[in-house]
Amino acid sequence: MVAPEFISKLNAQVANEFAAEQQYIAIAIYFDDETLPQLAAVFYQQAIEERNHAMMMLQYLMDRGAKITVPGVEAPKSDFDDIVEPVALALAQEERVAQQIGELTRVAREHNDFTSEEFTLWFLKEQVEEISKMNDLLKVAQRAKDNPLLAEEFIAREKFGAGDGGETDAPPAAGGAL
Repeated sequence: MVAPEFISKLNAQVANEFAAEQQYIAIAIYFDDETLPQLAAVFYQQAIEERNHAMMMLQYLMDRGAKITVPGVEAPKSDFDDIVEPVALALAQEERVAQQIGELTRVAREHNDFTSEEFTLWFLKEQVEEISKMNDLLKVAQRAKDNPLLAEEFIAREKFGAGDGGETDAPPAAGGAL
């Protein structure tokens, strides 16, 4: 049986994932509006990943017979002063999500819910990758602050943020991953 505390925290994490999706859409639109399509594409892709993470969590809750609460989220930040600010925000968001997933793992372990603990481990691994990616992108954005086209060139040349064909070991997403 899933501990009620874990169910509550996982439902809250669904809200965090949907909020991250919305924030990444707002960042992508900022970059799109600035005619920086490579940066925009990175964040549109990130938004899809966050949506899929929320849907994975919802599927897990359904699979375990838990009560589900589909949350609303606050409006994301959408005004930025330069290309560094939204990337710094994204990195901080990924670091915060890593802490939240760590808390989910702690709760599952504390309640001897080994199935839920195992479920969270994929997300912990994913957060290491996401933090690394945003940290790298922040370094690029900082160097290219005065000439954003250098960041565009880097992303295109390095195929930065391009998916590797899917997350084959990912948990199933409700409705199927996009």
